[in-house]
Amino acid sequence: MIVGYAGAKQLRKRQEGTGGLGFLNFSGKKTGDIVIDAHPESFRLEETGTRLFVNVPDKKEIEVIDVVKLTVLARWPVTSAENNFPMALDEAHHRLFVGCWMPPRLLVFDTETGKEVAADEIAGSTDDLFYDSKRGRVYVLTSQGSLDVFQQRDPDHYDRIARYPTPPRTQTGLFVPEWGKLFAAVQKQDEHNAEVRVYQAN
Repeated sequence: MIVGYAGAKQLRKRQEGTGGLGFLNFSGKKTGDIVIDAHPESFRLEETGTRLFVNVPDKKEIEVIDVVKLTVLARWPVTSAENNFPMALDEAHHRLFVGCWMPPRLLVFDTETGKEVAADEIAGSTDDLFYDSKRGRVYVLTSQGSLDVFQQRDPDHYDRIARYPTPPRTQTGLFVPEWGKLFAAVQKQDEHNAEVRVYQAN
């Protein structure tokens, strides 16, 4: 298990712009940690490799970590948009998907080179996005009341094929690939209670 943190020992460092990741075993015992350049946001771990990709929005970069050696392998700049928060990984095609807030964009990086290979507009800021490897799609939950769906034509080209309306500020959720279902967290608004909406992929 991997957790992002900025604990008491890191307080002074975080004030200087440093955060960290802690590594835990299945018993909850800490097995190691690594200091990174700023507070980490989302991260994705390779299933067939040893790399961990971490969004570091304060530094406008993606840090690549070797989880065996606990060292930073590379720092990829995020230059075409700011506030890079959620990410998803298409390991088969060596592509990393990153959601940015300013301007709202879906960025695609080549994990072999660290270069941005595609960028598409999304409806608004996002806290969660998901890659559906079975259908070759990317699902992006946005704060502006829409679920954006992109179809992968090839690893460098993506077409937005749908924009489904959602309640405002519905920007977090969970995609379960085995079920083909996206669970979206809807906030309480006025007389409407909080709820979980379920979207079925076709």
